[in-house]
Amino acid sequence: MNPEAKELGVRAAFVEGGLVPGDVRIADGQVSEVGVDPGPAARGTAVPGFIDLHINGFAGVDFLTAEPDDYATVGRALAATGVTAYLPTFVTSPLDTYDRALRTVSEVAPDAGPRVLGVHLEGPFISRRWAGAHDPRYIQEPDLALAGRLCDDGPVRVVTLAPERPGGLELVEHLTDRGIVVSCGHSDADAQTAHRAFDRGARAVTHVYNAHRRWQPRDPGLAGAALVRDDVTVQAIVDDIHLAPETAYAAFLAARERFSLVTDAIAAAGLPPADSRLGHRNVQVRDGEVRLPDGTLAGSLLTMDQAVANLVAKGASLADAVHAASRAPALLIGRPELGRIAVGHPADIVVLDDDLRVIRTLVRGEEQGTRRQSGVPSPGSSSSSSSSRRL
Repeated sequence: MNPEAKELGVRAAFVEGGLVPGDVRIADGQVSEVGVDPGPAARGTAVPGFIDLHINGFAGVDFLTAEPDDYATVGRALAATGVTAYLPTFVTSPLDTYDRALRTVSEVAPDAGPRVLGVHLEGPFISRRWAGAHDPRYIQEPDLALAGRLCDDGPVRVVTLAPERPGGLELVEHLTDRGIVVSCGHSDADAQTAHRAFDRGARAVTHVYNAHRRWQPRDPGLAGAALVRDDVTVQAIVDDIHLAPETAYAAFLAARERFSLVTDAIAAAGLPPADSRLGHRNVQVRDGEVRLPDGTLAGSLLTMDQAVANLVAKGASLADAVHAASRAPALLIGRPELGRIAVGHPADIVVLDDDLRVIRTLVRGEEQGTRRQSGVPSPGSSSSSSSSRRL
């Protein structure tokens, strides 16, 4: 055995979707063995680290205005919720704001805390009708040159756009050719247009049933197209606020292994309730909900561990919920080495207790911040609600 190897100290681990009794051994930042005889003090279950592909901010930091050092603060807080990798998300904003924010991400230390996998541009090529909390003043017409410039300014990995807009389908193809994941959202696309976008390379729906054309019996829109295609990842905000419990669970039952949890969290998440900002807009935090002054939902206070617990509470197995928080986003982002516990793969691991609370989080085999150290509230304290009001 490698003298530098160490045991995780767990009773069991989810390995390739199945529960394997025994401990996990780690060496050189990777999983070196599973099913190791656990010691008498072993506790908890190891699951793959959670990956959040849609998060605007956390722990008082809005990513649009963050400095490089702020990512260390966010990383510690996110690790306490089980996040081992994420995409800072930028809402529709003035173009010069994008330039600075993209450069900042490029300066973040690559080995500090949870992995920053790149950037998710949620806009600016979206629908004015379905702008949601995005400021319509900064929405742009689909433009290949502008999109190319933004992607040249920093590590853009995902772009949310509205494919029905003039030039939208061409933009889908252009971004896909650059290796960027296109997700359809904030869109008035009908099902036919959505299918065309997916045929041209779009691979996801950003937050199903939120901020896009409503499902109707003869016009199922973007959601209808996404749910019936086996090549599309269905992302959802499972906080019992953006979606009714039945709506979220029905989407999961339809999509199964293509269902992916996201938080859409803002800077106020992980902190005691207080008004905050989303990009350039003031938002109000009331009863676990985040809204613009006019009542429009504006992101969430959700954490990934709470999203996992919420999905399990609706009827999903823990294995399926963990898949939705780890493996599904890893495959969407083109990082197949992540979101799994397997020999030879990165030791990005979360240890859960029997109540699905995060006990420990490791990234590259190294311990990250605990919930007590970060001050992030425990699941169930403030990030979910029984409300079913939607965008």
